[in-house]
Amino acid sequence: MLNSKVACSVLAGLALLAGAQFAVAAEKPSTEQIINALTPKKPLTRSLSAAPAAPVDTEQNAEDRKFVNSLRGRATRSLSSDEREKIVAVTKDQPAIDLEITFNFNSATVAPAAMADVDKLGKALSNPALKEGTFVLSGHTDAVGGEAANLDLSNRRADTVKRLLVEKYGIPAQNLVTAGYGKSKLKNTSDPFSSENRRVQVVNMANKVAEK
Repeated sequence: MLNSKVACSVLAGLALLAGAQFAVAAEKPSTEQIINALTPKKPLTRSLSAAPAAPVDTEQNAEDRKFVNSLRGRATRSLSSDEREKIVAVTKDQPAIDLEITFNFNSATVAPAAMADVDKLGKALSNPALKEGTFVLSGHTDAVGGEAANLDLSNRRADTVKRLLVEKYGIPAQNLVTAGYGKSKLKNTSDPFSSENRRVQVVNMANKVAEK
């Protein structure tokens, strides 16, 4: 399985209790952890007597890449609901990481406390190990508020992260596909209002390990 999902919490804010600060800090991802989570893994070596491994670049993989490539350069709001759902399907087994990047209340402005985590993501995507990646940035919200408002907010938040990655870290805009899902893909369904649900998921659609 290429899927390497790492849930990483960034729960900064005035509501933090002093006794919880250490636990939160321990959960924050480092640049190296983000790189590791998003780097496609090399297939395991098989013995000479074993049956040959299936080709990594299968027909389905090629079809999935063709679909993702068709989204490059598209505006987030131009995606249909069917296209957003297809993105979920074709990215489910790809290297991914959930980043719980906080935003100002009811806003697409990244909270000052979360900028350090955006910086780590920018540095990770600039690393040579990920230079061939096409990355899907999926915005998600918690269950507070209506569906339409949350969908719009998740679109804008995904766009904000993309803009920062392009402007501050030089990531090619065409390598970043953005999609908003509002509150339709809750990570913590037992607590719909949990901060875990307010996140941007990053998925690397590259199937090959970058050459060094």
